Amino acid sequence: VQLVESGGGLVQPGGSLRLSCAASERTFSNYTMGWFRQAPGKEREFIAAISWANGRVDYADSVEGRFTVSRDNAKNTVYLQMNSLKPEDTAVYYCAADFLQTTPQRLPGEYDYWGQGTQVTVSS
Repeated sequence: VQLVESGGGLVQPGGSLRLSCAASERTFSNYTMGWFRQAPGKEREFIAAISWANGRVDYADSVEGRFTVSRDNAKNTVYLQMNSLKPEDTAVYYCAADFLQTTPQRLPGEYDYWGQGTQVTVSS
């Protein structure tokens, strides 16, 4: 499975961005999809995940209420809508796929495939 993120960039504090992650796999609907981020000098951090089986979602406390994860199985794409962005949201954002997992997972080691990442910079 190949995952390709897009939509990153530079945005001012309080602004919005929408990240996309396109998957090459035709059985995309069988993957729980997650979003993670990694800032320089920090560990990779769980952001959000969405189950393939029932659409159940999970969010990190740091983004709850500001970020929304969604998926379009017909387009093999998962999205991360990011609103009210803060400077501390600056990081490289990665999407990941967890095959046949029905429950959103928070640990990076649970995921089978990763994208190359897209940079998000929040700065005035």
